[in-house]
Amino acid sequence: MAVPMHFGGFLLMHRLVRICTSSQQHLRHKDLLVKLSKSRRGIRTFSAGSVKCNENEREDSDSSRLSTKLTSRQALLARRRRPLSPLERISSLLPQDALSPEVMQLREQKQQEAEDSSIQLSVTHCTQEESGQPDTVTGDQTTPKEDESDNHRACDAGVEPNASATLPGESLLSFGELLIAEYFKKGQVQFRKMFQLQAGSRLQSSWGFILHDNIAKQRPGQFLKTSIGLPIFIRRASLEDYVLCMRRGPAIAYPKDAGTMLMMMDVTEGDRVLESGSGSGALSLFLSRAVGSKGSVLSVEVREDHLKRAMLNYKRWRTSWSLRRGEEWPDNVQFYNADLCTASSLLDGQGFHAIALDLPNPHLLLPTVIPHLHPGAVCAIYLANITQVVDLLEGIRCLALPLLCECIIEVPVRHWLVAPAMQKNGQYCTRKPPILDEEHSEEEEEEMTDETDNALTTDKHPAFGSIPYIARPHPEQLSHTAFLVKLRKCVQ
Repeated sequence: MAVPMHFGGFLLMHRLVRICTSSQQHLRHKDLLVKLSKSRRGIRTFSAGSVKCNENEREDSDSSRLSTKLTSRQALLARRRRPLSPLERISSLLPQDALSPEVMQLREQKQQEAEDSSIQLSVTHCTQEESGQPDTVTGDQTTPKEDESDNHRACDAGVEPNASATLPGESLLSFGELLIAEYFKKGQVQFRKMFQLQAGSRLQSSWGFILHDNIAKQRPGQFLKTSIGLPIFIRRASLEDYVLCMRRGPAIAYPKDAGTMLMMMDVTEGDRVLESGSGSGALSLFLSRAVGSKGSVLSVEVREDHLKRAMLNYKRWRTSWSLRRGEEWPDNVQFYNADLCTASSLLDGQGFHAIALDLPNPHLLLPTVIPHLHPGAVCAIYLANITQVVDLLEGIRCLALPLLCECIIEVPVRHWLVAPAMQKNGQYCTRKPPILDEEHSEEEEEEMTDETDNALTTDKHPAFGSIPYIARPHPEQLSHTAFLVKLRKCVQ
């Protein structure tokens, strides 16, 4: 009987212990809930107090300047405040006694970062207020409005902000000049256009446009970016460029032929030259530059429309030259609308150091012009077909003119492409040296090639002679233009 009583007492004691422990846990949880409710009430009252404080500050913003600075800083900090994570939200609701040391350490780090950022933001805000520059806040960055707009304009235009002439005699681009725009792709010209620089206009192309106002007052010979970011090379137009790109009526005398004719006639400064067949004015411009301000050119054209075109092209080039160099192009070309076969009175009392003819039937005009050519001087004739050359020589023979045919030539020009050999990945090809020693193994040869390949790929400018080149004729060649006949006057 004693044993059951002892066992029953043991069970009673076990139940009492469990009740005590459960009551202690319940009290502990109760204390935690009480602390949690108090902390939530404190947070609510703090937020309400802050709202009231903000309302009071807004009401008294006009009375105190310091309050306006504080509200502006608080607004900036509110913009910079990032959203809280779920863990941070829960930990912010719990009291500090219930948090683990790791969570407390993270909370201190977050508070320190917030204080540092607020101090830095307040310092920058104060400096900007002292300087008087307004700022725009976007995310975590403050940038002045004026600087951002200026940089944006300079980037869109692709123009150097401070362009100035540095060399003696150098001049910047000005409105009214004739310029050439070129776009290069893989070393070849894909686009070329001559245009006159005008205020308010823009250079239009398939590769974007550039405002003429952004080109003016810049140094020539530089790349400017278009509206889509492609580089366009801008330079002044030479006389050769102008002759090839100017508006024309009849076919022009190409620069390669005009230069050869000048060498045939041996035109120098101060000479007086007769030109029959003004055309579009190409040869007139080359003769005008050759004779200079001391010489003169008499250009005669039968058709009135061709003569007007030649005069307009001549005037346009002189205007561009005066803006470019600051001095006048010599006005040494006299244009006449006449037929020399019937208007021989135009040449009365005149003598010429050279004669240039660009006519379909020049042998009909030779009896009129040859008497006014100085003895021993040259008459250069520009003919398109070989049948015209035959008719010319036959006319000289039948008329028994005092002329010697010194040469009949054709001036071919063959363009070539010479460029370094490139791989498909854009790297230079390697030039492999010949192997003179037969004892070298294949492994050593592979190591040598690998070293050379690495050296070429890592170096932007490989050593001289290490890159192979490819040379071939250009696929687009200039075909036949004219036959040039050189006739020299002799004394009988």
